[in-house]
Amino acid sequence: MSIYCALCVSRFWRHYGSLSRHLMALKLQHYTKFLFVRDPFVRLISAFRNKFDRPNEDFYRQFGSVMLRRYGNVTGSLAETAAEAFAAGIKPTFHQFITYLLDPETERESIFNEHWRQVYRLCHPCQVKYDFIGRLEDLETDSKQLLKLLKVDHLLRFPSGPQNRTAASWERDWFAEIPITERRELYRLYEPDFELFSYPIPDSVLHQLQTTSSQTP
Repeated sequence: MSIYCALCVSRFWRHYGSLSRHLMALKLQHYTKFLFVRDPFVRLISAFRNKFDRPNEDFYRQFGSVMLRRYGNVTGSLAETAAEAFAAGIKPTFHQFITYLLDPETERESIFNEHWRQVYRLCHPCQVKYDFIGRLEDLETDSKQLLKLLKVDHLLRFPSGPQNRTAASWERDWFAEIPITERRELYRLYEPDFELFSYPIPDSVLHQLQTTSSQTP
């Protein structure tokens, strides 16, 4: 049995480009295609936690240093490594990350990284007819359904997710210091993902008053 996950589709398309369309069409006819999605705002919080809230050399050099230069009011030269920057107490904030996403200059320079690119752009659900779309929020039940679909449920089990997985209940705290106008602009940027995968409009985030106190995740 041939299996194709959404990330495989995206990487295949990126690697072979337009010349791959015929080959891709043939593969998609015979592969079982699946995709797991996540609440778009929770996904952004998770991406920030994983890539910028702890030292990550690659993401610091490619993205974090850009955020700090553009939006961090950093005087003088930046540390060359994430380890040096974090040791000096210098790292991107979640607000700087959101500003980076909303800045039109960001995608003029380069397409969004796959960790925060909208899923409809990353996995092409309007072009690819997925056989199964699950949610990370329902990973335990959805993974069982997927394994049954693949007829390997007697052979495999999905591992349990991490205990500190970013949760939707964290959204209010993480967005508390983001201005309302920016939250609504961010929603418009990711609105297709909310709608395509039936995630509810995050009213508590879009209408919650901004706070000036520091929030601890």
